Amino acid sequence: MTRSGARAGDASPVPDEPGGPLPQPEADPVKGDGEVGGGKPARTRTGRNLPMAVAIGVVLGGLVLVTLFTVKATFLIYVGAVAAVALWELRQALAGRGISLSLIPIAVGGVAMFTLAYWYGAQPALAAMAVTVLVLMAWRLPGGAVGYLRDLTANVFTLAYLPLLGVFVPLMLSAPDGARRTLIFVVLAVCSDIGGYFAGIFVGRHPMAPAISPKKTWEGFAGSVTLCLAAGAVLLPWLLHAHVWQGLILGAAAVAAATLGDLVESMIKRDLEIKDMGSVLPGHGGVMERLDSLVFVAPVAWLLMSVFVPVA
Repeated sequence: MTRSGARAGDASPVPDEPGGPLPQPEADPVKGDGEVGGGKPARTRTGRNLPMAVAIGVVLGGLVLVTLFTVKATFLIYVGAVAAVALWELRQALAGRGISLSLIPIAVGGVAMFTLAYWYGAQPALAAMAVTVLVLMAWRLPGGAVGYLRDLTANVFTLAYLPLLGVFVPLMLSAPDGARRTLIFVVLAVCSDIGGYFAGIFVGRHPMAPAISPKKTWEGFAGSVTLCLAAGAVLLPWLLHAHVWQGLILGAAAVAAATLGDLVESMIKRDLEIKDMGSVLPGHGGVMERLDSLVFVAPVAWLLMSVFVPVA
């Protein structure tokens, strides 16, 4: 019997296997996953509680603003708490496929990477990651040879997926104008999600990647591009005194990274045969459903803002 993960480029239904067919991912109420064919942005359409999703999004966004523009180091505590929940969700999801994730060394290594990046820069954070990889290799040894490479690969992937991509947030934040840089990065990622969602549900017709995310449409992607370009063109000149054309480039790069992050997480969930990574955020699913685009946008935003507006 063919395994339930669809081959790349194969938009045909996934073959059944013991336990039933692979559940199709439902449209995300904050992402550009509008169902092909359009319709009303209601709970019956997305399978989620849209008012609750909006309320949770407002609370999360409010915490971003409060922490960034009071004592900005507290934003790292906020990010660390969110990353810890995401790490726990990923561990639970992988455990369902018999993959063991070493939660303690990844969490400790992630904290070390974030702290060193904020206070001392990129090189110490990179060294902390290398040390964490060594610890992960040793940590799994008592578990025996069976599944060692499988588990170690999953552990290193998780370390790269969350702490490594996320470490660019404290690198942005540590600059004298770091609160504004970080706000631009967050807003761009959110604009990609919101623009894609509303364009997708109202005018979505043509599937973008049916073998990965069947309900994501090209029209939704166009909505993400439009809103991100507008946000970049406004925010970068306004907050960092850059040129409009630089803001447009940043917006285009951000929407490309956010879309890739969304598709990668969708592929991971299809491989693990789950709909959501978790359920801790009513109306959203899991924390990873909110972080997938953010962690991909972070290194892109840090790089382009460092080039366009070098830190004094």
